[in-house]
Amino acid sequence: MSQTYTPGDLASAGKKHFENGDFGDAARSYEAAAEGYRMAGDAINAAEMANNRSVCLLELGEAEEALNAVEGTPELFAEIGDSHRQALAYGNQAAALQALGRVDEAEAHYLQSADLLEQVGEDQLRATVLRSLSEMQLRSGRAIDAVISMQDGVSGVKKPRAQQRIIKKLLQMPNRFLG
Repeated sequence: MSQTYTPGDLASAGKKHFENGDFGDAARSYEAAAEGYRMAGDAINAAEMANNRSVCLLELGEAEEALNAVEGTPELFAEIGDSHRQALAYGNQAAALQALGRVDEAEAHYLQSADLLEQVGEDQLRATVLRSLSEMQLRSGRAIDAVISMQDGVSGVKKPRAQQRIIKKLLQMPNRFLG
């Protein structure tokens, strides 16, 4: 007798695999969950699972497949007015584009993600996205842009964590010396 799993069961399995660092199993579970949701006519949850799968694929070093997994999902979330998930989808696309070395496209997607996160009041997630952008800019030799992105990220945080407070203070030091 075979067991039948719902898309929700598969999504839960994917989450458990992800938390255990089993990214391959997590990606397969999320892919199966996405297919189940698509078959049930639930495009939104299918898109959510595609984004979860994309994160797993990036962990596995499969950037092209990760980018393909999230294709069209920001637009789908925009159609239903879910700016939060749209922002996360842009962030996932940005990370995949960055891994593929498509820096200009990645930067545009990181900025779209950050703008949407600011609109929905997600200051911590926005700071994380801008930190990723800053790190990418620094690696590509754009130190000033990297500092500006990092400063923009931490300055918008209402309740900064200890590390963010330190970064804020460090980024304010040049202003003290100059003015």
